[in-house]
Amino acid sequence: MPNVPVYNQDGKVTGEMELSAARFGVKARPSVVHLAVVAQQANARHAKAHTKTRGEVSGGGKKPWKQKGTGRARAGSSRSPIWVGGGITFGPRSNRNFALKINKKTKQKALFMALSDKVANGSLIVLEAFEPKAPKTKEMAGLISRLPVKRSALYVIAKSNPSLVRMARNLQKVHVVTSNSLNVVDVLHAGSLVFEKSAIPAFEKVYQHA
Repeated sequence: MPNVPVYNQDGKVTGEMELSAARFGVKARPSVVHLAVVAQQANARHAKAHTKTRGEVSGGGKKPWKQKGTGRARAGSSRSPIWVGGGITFGPRSNRNFALKINKKTKQKALFMALSDKVANGSLIVLEAFEPKAPKTKEMAGLISRLPVKRSALYVIAKSNPSLVRMARNLQKVHVVTSNSLNVVDVLHAGSLVFEKSAIPAFEKVYQHA
């Protein structure tokens, strides 16, 4: 089972914590992680571009000219796709569905692999507890500066804490999440994971049957 150092809020190592090998000691398979990342990003994608068909463009109800005798080509509506200002044929539509399905077990395994990689690289930090003097951004910034954080931090807590979220909101490289909302993309993007000690058992409880 992997062991990681435990830090206090002063940035000093106070001991070690043994982590579950089933969650934090899994051998990485890039293909599985890639599959989970692609699926998550696809499922979060929303189509913005939207063009109108001839039935949605305003106007064009009247026949431009009579069917015969003018010498011109037949036309039934000025909103035809071949007319300027007409509808668009085969244009992008906002009802496009980019969703991809992924097996639940595969998704969980990818998350465990991403977490295990952080442990193997020394990028997972366990914090005893955080008791700020005041709910201010500088308190959170000070804590992160005292810990061996690489580039950016994903701060994981056991349960919702709006005060802590507000403290980190203005810090560009610090993001606070609860243990039950961890996902593979956030884990991979973060330089370091900072788990409050109470968040470890909370996370393992969420995936106790995985």
